[in-house]
Amino acid sequence: MSLLKLDSLTKQFGGLTAVKEFSTGLEAGELCALIGPNGSGKTTIFNLITGIYTPTSGTVTFNGQDITGWRPDRITACGIARTFQNIRLFKGLNVLENVVVGKHLRLKSDPFSATFHLPNYRREDEAMFAEGLELLDSLGLSRLAYEAPTSLPYGEQRKLEIARALATDPKLLLLDEPAAGMSPTDSEELMVFITHILKTYKLTILLIEHQMRVVMGICPRIIAIDHGETIAEGTPEYIQNHPKVIEAYLGVADYA
Repeated sequence: MSLLKLDSLTKQFGGLTAVKEFSTGLEAGELCALIGPNGSGKTTIFNLITGIYTPTSGTVTFNGQDITGWRPDRITACGIARTFQNIRLFKGLNVLENVVVGKHLRLKSDPFSATFHLPNYRREDEAMFAEGLELLDSLGLSRLAYEAPTSLPYGEQRKLEIARALATDPKLLLLDEPAAGMSPTDSEELMVFITHILKTYKLTILLIEHQMRVVMGICPRIIAIDHGETIAEGTPEYIQNHPKVIEAYLGVADYA
C-alpha cells in the first residue's frame, strides 16, 4: 500500500485549470522529485496535499486514510510536513526556538497549564527544548542553536526550515524548491543533507526543484508535469531524454 496516493486530482481557479487529473503514489522510504516549468502546477499539488487548497475533484489518501479537504493543521498532525519556496522563519526567535515551534503540534498540556506554567507544562516545555537540541545536533546545526536565524548564511537558513518541519515528527516531508537561490557549493551540501535525513529519520520525501543537478543527483524517480498534467515519469536518465520534457523546458522550435 502506498504511503501517499493522489487520485485524479484536479484544481480549478475560475476558468483556469491549474492541476488536471493528476495521479501518483509514493511508497514509504521513497525520495521522488516533481519537476516542470514555472506555472506547471507543482506548488498547487503541494497545496492540495497539505490542505491549503481543496481539490475541485479527486482524492488525497495518506497512510490508508482519505485526507481530502482536511485542515492544514490536522494534516500536519497526521504526519505530513512541508517547507515553502520562500524561507519563512520566525525572525524574533533564535534557531532552537524556531525548531521548538514545530514541536508544539505534539504538546499535550492544555492552554490553562501553558498560560500559568504549571508543572506538567514546564516538563513538556523542557523536553521539547532538549529534543530540539538533539535534532539540531543530528543535523549538524547545534552550534547555531542560540543564533538569530537572520544572521545565518542562506544555505543554513534553508536547513533550519527543514529542521523545523522535521520537528513535527512527519512520515512524509514535502520540500518546495529547497535549493532555490543556492550556490553550487550549497547545493552539493543540500544534496548530502537531504540524503542524510531520508535515511536517519526513515522518511518519505517529495521534492520540487528547478536545479536539475540536485534532482538528477539524488532522486531515483522523477515526475515531470506541464500545464497541470503528467507528461513523463521514470528514472533520471529516462526523464532527461524524454521528448515531452525537453519540449516543455525548451519549446518545440528550440527542441527541433
